[in-house]
Amino acid sequence: MNEAIYLPSDLASSKRTDFIREAREGGARLRDKDGTSLVMLPESRLELLESLEKWSAAYVQVNHALHRSATPPSLSDLGELGWLRRFDRDDQFEFLQELHDALLAARADCDLSPLRECLHEWQVTARELEDPLRKRVLLEDFRSEDYVEAAEPDDAGE
Repeated sequence: MNEAIYLPSDLASSKRTDFIREAREGGARLRDKDGTSLVMLPESRLELLESLEKWSAAYVQVNHALHRSATPPSLSDLGELGWLRRFDRDDQFEFLQELHDALLAARADCDLSPLRECLHEWQVTARELEDPLRKRVLLEDFRSEDYVEAAEPDDAGE
C-alpha cells in the first residue's frame, strides 16, 4: 500500500484518480476529518483477508481443543468446524494439517481456491460418513471375499 494519505477533499479534486488507482493496486488511505484512518482496497483482497481471519481462528480453536485433552472435542470446541465430529481423532489432526497448508497457500498466492477446495473435500467426506452404509464401506477393512468380479455387459440388449 502506498504511503500517501488522502483527505476527503482530495476525492473532489483531480487526486481522486490517484486514490482510486492506488486502491486498485492494493490499497489507499483516507484520513477522515476526525482523524479516523480508512482504507479502500479491492473487494477480492478484503474477501481474502476476511476468509483467512475466519479460518485461521477456526484452526486455532480446533487445534487447541485437540491438544488440550485426549477426549473428543465437543461441538462447541469445534465451532465453525462442527462437522469434524464425524471423524476420529487421527483424521481430525490430518484435517488440521491440510487446513494449515491450505491457509498458507491461500495467503502466499492471494487465492482462496486451496482453502475452498480443502474445506469442500473434507465436508463432502463428513456428509458421506453420516450414512451408516457409506461409513462402513469407507472405514471398514477391505476383505477380498466381499467383492466379486463383474461380468462383461452383454451387447444383446442393444
